[in-house]
Amino acid sequence: MRWLWLIATLLSWGLCFTRHGAGAMMVWLLLGIIGAIATTLAFAQARIEANAQPDLRVELMRHSHDSNKPPQA
Repeated sequence: MRWLWLIATLLSWGLCFTRHGAGAMMVWLLLGIIGAIATTLAFAQARIEANAQPDLRVELMRHSHDSNKPPQA
């Protein structure tokens, strides 16, 4: 999805700088700025998810429940 955001942003910038009317240029520039922000956030999210460590709380809870059980004979 982040690659689609990047392509859409580049396309909107290209359309912005090839328009002759001020209104059309403003619309495509606004969409390009919004797309740049969305693209940056999408790449940051992918980077964070790639480097994130697994949630250890579930394993710790299992371990604490196992240690509370009485020993079996």
